[in-house]
Amino acid sequence: MGTPVDSSATAPSPRRLARLLPAIAVAALLGAFGLLADEVLEGDTLSFDTAVLGFFRTTGSLGDPIGPAWFEEAVRDVTSLGSFSILGLITIVVVVTLLLNGRRRTGWYLTFCVIGGTILSTALKALFDRPRPDLPALTQVFTSSFPSGHATVSAVVFLTIGVLLAEASDRRRLRLFYLGVAVFLTLVVGLSRIYLGVHYPTDVIAGWLLGSAWATLCWVGAELLLKKPTAAG
Repeated sequence: MGTPVDSSATAPSPRRLARLLPAIAVAALLGAFGLLADEVLEGDTLSFDTAVLGFFRTTGSLGDPIGPAWFEEAVRDVTSLGSFSILGLITIVVVVTLLLNGRRRTGWYLTFCVIGGTILSTALKALFDRPRPDLPALTQVFTSSFPSGHATVSAVVFLTIGVLLAEASDRRRLRLFYLGVAVFLTLVVGLSRIYLGVHYPTDVIAGWLLGSAWATLCWVGAELLLKKPTAAG
């Protein structure tokens, strides 16, 4: 009679599964980005993009955005939160704060994450070179459309800062607050780009996917590189 096999010896532990979740999330986000990019290149998303853009216009695809003039101006203010200049200033303030608090490694690591995400976004824009929506210009644009740089880099900056702040907090409510604010800011910046008609919805979705994947990688890196090892026993 054979010796019974201990299933607990072969089954992955909950801790090991938890460690695999970030890798699974990154793979899923990048896989979704790849599938979306393929659909965009084939032109299969054009009807969806046009329908969503038209939903936010008063008289179809060539009209002004819905809502009063003050709301349109407010959305322009919100969209500036995802600009390279504003995100750069936010990053500088946070990095200097970390350096002054003696957290030099975290500060320089955050700098690397933001610069790396910006380079990735810029390179992919040049690679896909998708034209912007043919709508009246409501704000100045200087680069191609896919993926949205505002959506990508705002996800990188806000989500990475949110995670770092959450990791530094001992209170669950504060951790949830930091993460919630980071997600909210990322979402409203992306939605503002669609409302203003400077990006197709798929540009923004792709930016969210790419930026979230990069922020998750940065979080994994922070867990590996920045956390101090605990003494055994």
